[in-house]
Formats: sequence, structure tokens, C-alpha cells
Amino acid sequence: MKLVLSALFMLAAFVGFAQTQNQEKIWINESAHDFGTIPQGTPVYTQFEVKGIGDALKLEMVQAGCGCTTPEFKAGTYAADEKVIIKVGFNAAAAGAFNKPITITYNDGQQKVIFIKGTVQPAPQTPAPTNGMVAKIKS
Repeated sequence: MKLVLSALFMLAAFVGFAQTQNQEKIWINESAHDFGTIPQGTPVYTQFEVKGIGDALKLEMVQAGCGCTTPEFKAGTYAADEKVIIKVGFNAAAAGAFNKPITITYNDGQQKVIFIKGTVQPAPQTPAPTNGMVAKIKS
């Protein structure tokens, strides 16, 4: 019985240690940014703030899930608690709801996924009707 209890205690200690080792060492000001409703064909931008927690942050790569989303960042090593800006643009070319992932790779291959979301309102199919009052004002 003592052997079983000892083994269970060692297993619990190992699992606890492993979980401690896998804690994220990155802080991000928001995990998802909601643009709300935006007009089709009007690009929008947002910024995510990131920083290392307790240790330096080695920002390696920021990748978007598709070509409609463009992240801008500066790879490099930043001091602990130094805020780094990741700018993310969305082209809003296609109408409808969107939820796009952006993958941040940091500290030798660790990854964190953040999102941008919203709804692109379709552009009108026909131009606005002519306003007859404009001609009267001009004359």
C-alpha cells in the first residue's frame, strides 16, 4: 500500500511540475478583436499588445490564416514586460461574417492563436439614385 501511495504521490508531483513548465510566458491584451459591422471594400486595422511574462519575449513569427488578413510585426527579442505591437489588417473584400485566426510563434516554437472577427456589410449593387435637387442648386 505504501508503494502505491508513493507512486501516486510521485506521479502527482510530476504532473504538477509538467503543468508549471507549460504555463504560457506571453501576455496579450485581447484574445479576439471584434470589428463589428464594416462596409465591404473598406480595409480595417487593429493592434494587439503582447509582452513576455517574467522572461524576455522572443517574437519569431506572426501568421494569418488567409491572404485577406495581414499582420505587421517586428521579429526579435524583447525585455520582460516590454510591450510589443502587432498590427493586423483585414481587407473586407468578401461580404459576410468572418472569424480569422492569427498565430503568434514565440520563445522557440511556442504558439498562441488570436482572432479578428466581424461582419462585412455588402456594398450596394447599384449606384445611388440621382438627386434632381442637385441640378436646381447648381443653376
